[in-house]
Amino acid sequence: MASLTLSLCATFATHCRISSKQNLPSSTPIFPSNSHHDSFNLALSCSSSSHPSSRAPLPFVLRSSESEAAVIESEPAASQIVEVPPEQAPKREEIFAVVMIGSRQYIVFPGRYIHTQRLKGANVNDKITLNKVLLVGTKTHTYIGKPVVTNAAVHAIVEEQGLDDKVIVFKYKKKKNYRRNIGHRQPNTRIRITEISGYQDYPAATLES
Repeated sequence: MASLTLSLCATFATHCRISSKQNLPSSTPIFPSNSHHDSFNLALSCSSSSHPSSRAPLPFVLRSSESEAAVIESEPAASQIVEVPPEQAPKREEIFAVVMIGSRQYIVFPGRYIHTQRLKGANVNDKITLNKVLLVGTKTHTYIGKPVVTNAAVHAIVEEQGLDDKVIVFKYKKKKNYRRNIGHRQPNTRIRITEISGYQDYPAATLES
């Protein structure tokens, strides 16, 4: 019995040793003892050969003075700005007049416009002449009419026929239930004064300086 057990154990051990040898893959590389040292030397040589010019200076790097010169040369030249003096408008003659239109008196200046009562029969862009000139004043002389300045005239041009702002007319009577609310817009005419002439032959009153 004991011999049978020993023979079975020996057979089992032999079988295990053979199966372990058969399962070992044939493609497993077997390196010699100094293979790690050789692979390290190979990697070091490859790394040194892949960066041969790491210590050499870069050829495209410019010095500070050269780069500044290049930047200065690349800037465009400043364009010259020539100032053109504005055209001086001719000075207006310092003159004014007092003219009567309808039942009202207006102070007029050449180049300015005024709103007057509605001028019947006047259309837009029509040229009109106002002959009722009561007074003409300049920088040094004054022409006072008696009642008007003889031969003096104010020339103007009609610009617009319009209406004044609305005025509310409200009527009310107490205890009579009487209320009236009426709006009214007075017609007017806008004229622009162009010239004052014809007063030179009239005797003037010189102002004392």
